[in-house]
Amino acid sequence: MGFFKNEASSSSNSLARTAHSESAPLLNTHGPITLSSQPKTFANVFIAIVGAGVLGLPYAFKRTGWAAGTLIIIAIGVLTYHCMMLLVRTRRRLERDIGFAQIASFGDLGSAVAGPTGRLAVDAMIVLSQAGFCIGYLIFISNTLAHLFPNPKSLYILAVFPFQLALNSIRSLTLLAPLSIFANIVDIVAMGAVLREDVVAGARYWPDLKAFGGPSEILYGFGVAVFSFEGMGMVLPLESEAADKGQFGRTIGLSMGVISFIYVAFGALGYAAFGGETRDIITTNLSGGAVAVAVQVGLCINLFFTFPVMMNPVYEVVERLACGKRYCVWLRWAVVATVSLVALLVPNFTDFLSLVGSSVCCVLGFVLPASFHLRVFWSEMGWLGVAFDGAIILSGVILAVSGTYTSIMAFFCSV
Repeated sequence: MGFFKNEASSSSNSLARTAHSESAPLLNTHGPITLSSQPKTFANVFIAIVGAGVLGLPYAFKRTGWAAGTLIIIAIGVLTYHCMMLLVRTRRRLERDIGFAQIASFGDLGSAVAGPTGRLAVDAMIVLSQAGFCIGYLIFISNTLAHLFPNPKSLYILAVFPFQLALNSIRSLTLLAPLSIFANIVDIVAMGAVLREDVVAGARYWPDLKAFGGPSEILYGFGVAVFSFEGMGMVLPLESEAADKGQFGRTIGLSMGVISFIYVAFGALGYAAFGGETRDIITTNLSGGAVAVAVQVGLCINLFFTFPVMMNPVYEVVERLACGKRYCVWLRWAVVATVSLVALLVPNFTDFLSLVGSSVCCVLGFVLPASFHLRVFWSEMGWLGVAFDGAIILSGVILAVSGTYTSIMAFFCSV
């Protein structure tokens, strides 16, 4: 889950069926398209996926065990990559053979495959996932500031609330775009600071570590991993902008491999350094010092400004459905108030990551891509292909139901 994931937006452009032309652009644009090289595509994937969720991985490894956590990260990374490519193949088939044009987003693809029901399913999951990310941001900010400056966590959520109302009232957030650079720099510095602390702590002592947790802990870990890999909404826009579309799958695969390696190293080393003392936000395990405080405050600042950007896809959907695409400040304020209220009620950052990952991201990342692919390719797939897509759908549903239950139980235990 990256800091700036505007690509998750569900485009409301109407879909047209046109005669296919090899020279026609995939996106309906009014100017020249700047195509992305493979290194730029690699960087965009990394930026879109790696975000605040990585800071909850060491705690997830503590719950699942280091061996189980490693296997979960690898499995979710491979499955996420496969489902990303399902979306790409489905769009290419619709545009090339069936004649659909302007499939610019996940929502457009849902509309092309399943009509209004498909778009509604994607819209609902995007609203829930983006709102979930922002709730996680507020939890992170309040927990971190309460750790640095002991006060009730609710005080910090209430303190940022009026400022978020103002920021979320802005129609165009172009001026906030440069903060994406700041956000990713702070994220990388935070991971570097934690890894350094891991090495220093591990050199002093090596705590007893468990390799595998129980079934409920394993499901908990799956939810956190799915949340951390969420980036399904950015695949189609990035594929449209890729200069070498034939190599797009390889570039995505390389990106996911590198991200999986970073996640395993970050989660395992964080757990190995602090053992049973690993906290839900690993940066709060950092020893005192100016660098540690600066990293934590910097993360809070960039998440504070990232909040309105991440809410944009939510406003796009709710204003389209409730106000006929008209700007409505009162509706935006109501959404911000609802998100803030939920954040007040959730005490643990990683518990909430697991809940969102299990309940929403499983559907958005696995169930919908496999369902759309199966619907388009049904007539020409062999029984093995149908069974594989069906297995992904069934596994996603089972993981969503069981993982949601486990996460809710963990939430009540935290309370």
